[in-house]
Amino acid sequence: MNEVWRQRVKYDLLNLKLADKTPDEAKDILKKRYERNIKRLYQTNSEDVFQSVMNAFSRSIEAHTSYLSPRNAERFQMQMNLSFEGIGASLQVEDEHTVVRKIIAGGPADKSGKLKPEDKIVGVGQADGEIVDVVGWRLDEVVELIKGPKGTIVRLQVLKGDSDAKKYELIQFTRDKVKLEDQQAQSKVYIPESTLGENAPLGVIEIPSFYNGLTGHVRKLIDELKTQNVSGIIIDLRGNGGGSLNESRTLTGLFIDSGPVVQVRSGNGRVDIERDSDGVIHYDGPLTVLVDRYSASASEIFAAAMQDYNRAIVIGEQTFGKGTVQRHKGLGRYYDMNENPLGSIQFTTAKFYRISGGSTQHVGVIPDILYPSAVVPEEWGESQEENALPYDKINRANYTTFSDTQNAIDILTAKHNKRVLQNPEFAYIFADITEYQVNKDKKFISLVESERLAEQDESKVKRLSRTNERLERKGLEPVKSMDDLPEDALDIDPFLDEAANITYDLIATGKFAINSKKS
Repeated sequence: MNEVWRQRVKYDLLNLKLADKTPDEAKDILKKRYERNIKRLYQTNSEDVFQSVMNAFSRSIEAHTSYLSPRNAERFQMQMNLSFEGIGASLQVEDEHTVVRKIIAGGPADKSGKLKPEDKIVGVGQADGEIVDVVGWRLDEVVELIKGPKGTIVRLQVLKGDSDAKKYELIQFTRDKVKLEDQQAQSKVYIPESTLGENAPLGVIEIPSFYNGLTGHVRKLIDELKTQNVSGIIIDLRGNGGGSLNESRTLTGLFIDSGPVVQVRSGNGRVDIERDSDGVIHYDGPLTVLVDRYSASASEIFAAAMQDYNRAIVIGEQTFGKGTVQRHKGLGRYYDMNENPLGSIQFTTAKFYRISGGSTQHVGVIPDILYPSAVVPEEWGESQEENALPYDKINRANYTTFSDTQNAIDILTAKHNKRVLQNPEFAYIFADITEYQVNKDKKFISLVESERLAEQDESKVKRLSRTNERLERKGLEPVKSMDDLPEDALDIDPFLDEAANITYDLIATGKFAINSKKS
């Protein structure tokens, strides 16, 4: 154990040295970090212990049954209602760092322009006082430090992710009321650069979660896109982990006239069919649905329904494979004699099934046109959850499909494969996949400074080389350093570009007409 810790300390010191910290600075940072971590261990309270024990018990029965402490229950409601007070950044943990995933439109971070995706938050401070080192902290604890009342000040020490020089920056924000716009559906008119001037614009609707009120928002976005005469629409569900089962049903109803959307089987074997019954199609044009391995639950219901009805072409990676239904209940209503908040429980009540009869549990939704992926489906998703419910089938629901799209899919796939082989961006993706496959099982990292510097330099050279190749293709001047790259000069999304190309191919086939149905 002592040897492991010696190596761990050396690893932490080396990381700080590579970030241009002096030996004395690095030692001081680590001393405070380790002391604070020990102090935090002693600050574990009964709420933390109770949540750990209850989740150990509940998840030994089923993967998604859990207890939420009062603090986590509050966070759950905040996500569903899309509002909080803070700086407007979506965060995640990578290794021991809190990394900025997205900047929320209209929030303090967005307005300042100083915080970017991939930046690492290494310290947090309030208006006055010291900056607290947060490397190694739990994400919820970092979030609690950053959040605060509107009008107050928070300071972040950030290791910039888009710079060749790994320098720390201190950024100050004034907290404000933030609507989680990154979790609200957004639309844009889109034409891939490769087809500029050749095709009419497409509409793209990004849906990061199935929150309360989603369908109403999407209906308005469709109306706005119609006024701009888009020739087709792409529904982007990448990274969408799900949400409201009801919203997945009503969203599907925007694209079909009526019929079953999803089948739900409860523990007693009863099967209920969730239907759209308004008889109205809000959008009847060409439609594609873009998914990835993080598209789950309600996303899979929608994508599966579009696929089973032959209403849309599904594009991307095989989805997560979560085919279970949870209910969320606060405990206070049952035990309201207790003045303190008690948290809530989330428990699995049913499984959902496609209208074709198959479950999305474990297998997810397999796209009509698959994108290259580094991940083997059997190695990720619901199938890797301990005690996950099994895959099974039930009877097919009674529904009719739109025009047969199989011949169109064959044509679209052939054109897609040809484009991918000629696309430099996909060449980068294939190279990255190969590198990932080589290194994915690697269980060590070098503690030799010269080797780490060599790895860092190699990565820097590769990144700069690709950047200049992209700039050259856009007719722009190359840069000598990533620090010289103009902001938004390379806003590239090859997966969305290719989804647009597939949508244009779909339009050309004429196989999207929804007025022809078959049994």
